This record gives sequence, structure tokens and C-alpha cells, in this order.
Amino acid sequence: MRDHLSKAEIGKDAVQASVEAAAHTVGQVASIITTAVQDVATALGGFATEVYEIRDASRRAAEEHGEPTEGTTDTAPGSAE
Repeated sequence: MRDHLSKAEIGKDAVQASVEAAAHTVGQVASIITTAVQDVATALGGFATEVYEIRDASRRAAEEHGEPTEGTTDTAPGSAE
């Protein structure tokens, strides 16, 4: 005996499959966006670290050449003014 599906059940199955496909796609897109946000945050954090290191190296180089840097004084460490 053949099973006969009604039009209503066929419609329900089509809607169910569509909702499942949509949910899967939304999940994939959310995962892509999450990964992209993480990658951007990592890149910006790396850039900020490099800028800090460049600034620090520049400050140390200027101090080695006896040039005052922003936020410092010309006095030697430990000397009284």
C-alpha cells in the first residue's frame, strides 16, 4: 500500500524545511560575523601594540641622545632640583 501525503502535509514539510534552512543560514552568517569581529579586534589590538612599541622605542632613543621627551624633565634620575 502506498502512503499518500495530503497537500497540507506536503505544505507543512516544505515550510519546515524552509525554516530549518533559514535557521542554518542565519547560524552560518552569525558565525562568519563573529569570526570577522574577532579578526578585526585582533588586528586593531596588534596595531595598537605596535604603535605603543614604536612610541616607547622613540622615547628611549631620544633619551639616549639627551633630548627631553614629552612629559619628562631634563634632570637626571635621582637628582634634586
